[in-house]
Amino acid sequence: MPHIAHIANLWSLVNHPSAAKQWSLEKKIKAVKAAGFDGFTTGLTPECGILAKKYGLKHVLGFVSTSSGDPKDFAKRIQSQKDAGAVQINVQLDDHDTLPALATKHWIAMEKEAAKIGGVVLSLEVHRDCCTETPEKTYEIARLYKKATGKMIKINFDFSHFSVVKHLGPGNYAERLLDHPALVQNGEQSHCRPFNGHHCQVPVTYKGKLSDEAKSYLDFCVALFRVWKAAPKNKNRTLYVCPEMGPYHEGGAGYNISGLPPAWPDAVVLRRELDKAWKRA
Repeated sequence: MPHIAHIANLWSLVNHPSAAKQWSLEKKIKAVKAAGFDGFTTGLTPECGILAKKYGLKHVLGFVSTSSGDPKDFAKRIQSQKDAGAVQINVQLDDHDTLPALATKHWIAMEKEAAKIGGVVLSLEVHRDCCTETPEKTYEIARLYKKATGKMIKINFDFSHFSVVKHLGPGNYAERLLDHPALVQNGEQSHCRPFNGHHCQVPVTYKGKLSDEAKSYLDFCVALFRVWKAAPKNKNRTLYVCPEMGPYHEGGAGYNISGLPPAWPDAVVLRRELDKAWKRA
C-alpha cells in the first residue's frame, strides 16, 4: 500500500509560544515527536540530525533556496543538507522574474550536482516569489524539462499559491488544481497549507473546532491523495506530507495574521486531519 509520512515544518514553531520565550531547537523537535509526526523539515544543520536521532524521528527533509543564488553554490547547499541527514530536499528555485527557460537550465544543473553527490532526491517547490509562482510558469518548466531530459520533473506542490492566483472556490479546487495528475503522481513531497481562493492560509480551527474553510480544504486533500494513490507506481512509495502552517511575523508580514490561531497548534490538528483524509482517500 502507499505510505504517508507526516512531516512537521519547524517554521511553524518560529517565535512559539512567543518571540520573547521561543523554544529551543531541542524543545521544538521534542514537541514534533510528541505530536505524532514522523519527521521534520527545515534548512538543516548538524544539530537537527543529532536531535532527530535522539528523539527517534525517522525523516529529516532538507531545504534549499536559490533565490538570487549562484549555480556554483548548488553543490555546497545540497551537500550541507545531506550531511545533516536529508534524503529528500525541497528547493525554492530562482526568482519571480526568472524566465522558465533559464529556470529549467538551473534545475537540470542542480539535479546533476545532486547526482554527483548521490543519495538525495530533489523536489521543485511551487512557491510565491520563485520561478514556480504561477501554474503557467510551473507547467512550462515541466514541459521544457521533459523536452530536454525525456523525464518528468519532480514537483512539491503547494496548491495554496495557485488557488489564490486563480481565485478559486471549494467547488472547483480539484477540477482546476489537479489538472496535471501525472505530475502530482510523480511527486514525493506535498506541502498542505489550508487555503481558499482569497487567502493563501486559512485557520484550521475556530473556537476549538475545525473551521469551515479547513473542512473544504480537507475535501480537496482527499481528492489530491486519491490522485496520487491511483498511480500504479505509487503502490509502495511514500508521500511526505507537510501541514504547512506559517507563523505570525511582526508587522503583519507572515502567513498567519492577527486574530488567527497560532501556527503550531493548528499544524498539530492539521496533521491529524490529513491522516484522516489519507485514509478516506
